[in-house]
Amino acid sequence: MASVIYQVVESNRTYVDQIYSPDQEKCFDALVQLKNSVIGSNKQKSAVIQLGILTRLIRILNDEKSSPELLVETAVILGSLAKGTDEHVCSLVDAGVIPALLNGTRCVLEHHCVMNYKMAGFRPSLEPEENVAPTELGRRNRITHPCQRYVEACLRCLRTIFGSSCAPVSVLYQDSNIIPHLIHLIPQSIYNQECITTILTHCCQTPEQQTILCNSGAIQATAALLCSPVYRVQMPSLNCLAQMCHKNEKVSNAASTASFGGKSIPDILVGLLARDKPNEMQLASAKCLTYICRAGAISPEDPKILYKALSCLVRMCKKDKLCNERITAAETLSYLIDVDTELQRVASISDHLISSLTEFLKYQPDPTLSAGGSSVVSLTHMKKVNFEMKLALEMKQAAFKAFASLGSNDEDIRKRIIDTDSLMDHIVSGLSDGNAKVSLAAVRCLHSLSRSVQQLRTTFQDHTVWKPLMQLLHGAQDDILIVASSTLCNLLLEFSPSKEPILESGAVDLLCSLTCRDDPSLRLNGIWALMNMAFQAEQKIKSQILNSLGTDQIFRLLSDSDVNVLMKTLGLLRNLLSTKPHIDYIMGLHGKQIMQAVILILEGDHNAEVKEQALCILANIADGDSAKNFIMSNEDVLKKLASYMMHTNIKLQIAATFCISNLIWNEEEGALERQIKLRELGIQKLLQQMLNTNDTTLFDKVKTALQQFT
Repeated sequence: MASVIYQVVESNRTYVDQIYSPDQEKCFDALVQLKNSVIGSNKQKSAVIQLGILTRLIRILNDEKSSPELLVETAVILGSLAKGTDEHVCSLVDAGVIPALLNGTRCVLEHHCVMNYKMAGFRPSLEPEENVAPTELGRRNRITHPCQRYVEACLRCLRTIFGSSCAPVSVLYQDSNIIPHLIHLIPQSIYNQECITTILTHCCQTPEQQTILCNSGAIQATAALLCSPVYRVQMPSLNCLAQMCHKNEKVSNAASTASFGGKSIPDILVGLLARDKPNEMQLASAKCLTYICRAGAISPEDPKILYKALSCLVRMCKKDKLCNERITAAETLSYLIDVDTELQRVASISDHLISSLTEFLKYQPDPTLSAGGSSVVSLTHMKKVNFEMKLALEMKQAAFKAFASLGSNDEDIRKRIIDTDSLMDHIVSGLSDGNAKVSLAAVRCLHSLSRSVQQLRTTFQDHTVWKPLMQLLHGAQDDILIVASSTLCNLLLEFSPSKEPILESGAVDLLCSLTCRDDPSLRLNGIWALMNMAFQAEQKIKSQILNSLGTDQIFRLLSDSDVNVLMKTLGLLRNLLSTKPHIDYIMGLHGKQIMQAVILILEGDHNAEVKEQALCILANIADGDSAKNFIMSNEDVLKKLASYMMHTNIKLQIAATFCISNLIWNEEEGALERQIKLRELGIQKLLQQMLNTNDTTLFDKVKTALQQFT
């Protein structure tokens, strides 16, 4: 790099020196030469930055004495430098170019332009006029803004900078006047409209930023721009609207009610869905409607969604569309229908969608690509091959996402998807794909399809999907691990043929380790899968679960802040304590700890559903032979049962009564002694009082319990 800098300095010594000249004319000529040297050359850009010329360029922008021509040329050079690499953008940011450019969009109006207005006999009118087409406003204001070129040059440079991943988005929100100022500039010209909407799109990344843009008038400004006849204004405006509305109910509500020229934004978007519009515009409009709908601002049953946006997205999945269009359509469609069963149903029968999505999985890189003889051709060839490979991966990912959403609720749709030729082979292959995004999409698809009882018994077993799934669970990233472990929960249901081989592959230790993770979703999936695994399991499996999990971890899970984790942990204990031999065996080993856990729940501040589970565990313990003694020997627990028998919650009364019934069942050894003790505690009288209940289930439980007393 040092030699490159030396060559630049020596070969361009004159103009490099003249950039620093106080003579603005000489400086301007030098800037023109500098601009011509950096355009299209990253090597020259790097050299110029290394020379430290950025400091001089920014000084020119900040100098009130700089002529408009000098300012424009400087901003253009900075824009060219920003179009280099991310490293070049970082250098610009570190040098402080963003504040200088933002200041340029202000001071040019305050200083140069105001002077020129007076000289030309004009008065600046910066307030946007309502219900006037954006292009007409731009045409009027370009006449009255001699320095508009500088504003546009600054905005173009800012657009390029904020398009980089290293741009500090937060800088636009440090001063509350910046966003309103940019929106205020929108009507001035077509270039402003194009650049500012793109800048706002890049800088809208959080709910707070979405709200700031909305409160600053971005929604209303966008509504006007959507009506522009200029394509390069409409597209960034659509992208900006989508970015603002994404998962934001407040902004989406504002967008659904905003209007321009007597038409609401949703109606404007429907107009942009017309088939005579470019595909890119149709897709962007459908995405806007999708985001507004998913945020709850438009009903999924609204014809704009059901018959316009949905139909457009399905149509754009067809094979005659460009690959990038098909990818965008499938991913947007997946998001639109993900939580609505009616949209899923309509989509599944629309325009052969399932067949169209299947074609995504068959996409192969262009076979005509072949390496050339020279190194230049080979490099070009490799770029094309890499692009085609990336496209194939994105096609798979999009198809898996769409299939996952389509089959998330309806059994008939799942069957039609699974019956698609070779789909399961593609899913199994996707699980093992080296690309994490493809693996995640594949496992989400598998998770959706695994909700089918019939498919778990047949197709899933035929393709042994549990093998790649188990491999995926080892060392996967958390986002993949969450979906994969949730899928495993379904594969461990008692009717699934995959349950036994999964157990043999070391699933117990893996699932127990998940219960120790920080992410509550992983803890939930881990304990949920263990609960399914323990249902009607053999004693050795139950013992393996208890030994691997440990009673200390069970106590931690029973104290979990996530009530779902707590409920599944109690469900696991219920399943472990089923069938008399298993109950007696497990209580013989861990009875003291299990009773402590149950008492912990009954005495804790928990809702009725949680306490019902704890009482059901006691009922299971009471069904054992020797295990009964853990309850009968604990008078405090017996008193708790009595209090829950008189609880205002019917379900708690039923669970407590069922436990009592198991304790005194007269066909079991020692029943008489237990009946005498409970009679002394007043349990029989409580049961007699409960005969007055209006609940038929509770009445039957009470009657059965009373019949046991001899």
